[in-house]
Amino acid sequence: MVASDSFTEFLRDQLAPLGRITMRRMFGKTGVFCDGVMLGVLSEDTLYVRVDEHNRATFQEAEAFPPLSYEKKGRTIDLAFWRVPERLFDEPDELLAWARAALAAAHRVAARRGRAAPPLA
Repeated sequence: MVASDSFTEFLRDQLAPLGRITMRRMFGKTGVFCDGVMLGVLSEDTLYVRVDEHNRATFQEAEAFPPLSYEKKGRTIDLAFWRVPERLFDEPDELLAWARAALAAAHRVAARRGRAAPPLA
């Protein structure tokens, strides 16, 4: 399910220091983009951030929660998006640190896929 309008506005405000934050509905969820690069996904009012081999240590706390996933042909497919602990919504600086790490991972993924992504600031 997509996120509520109030939650998307809250996140847009919290993540604004990163760049131009936009949200786009996709596949029944909401993609979170910074300057055109997808750093996260909202499912209902839960934020999941992009994880790769370079930032797993940053998100160690998130390993306690299941990653974003979907069912396909009777199998669960885990995506490279991990759930942000709710406590971070009361810790704006730490939320931004997680978002920066997720954005860096999103740029690495875009580079591997040969997509032009704007450079990190």
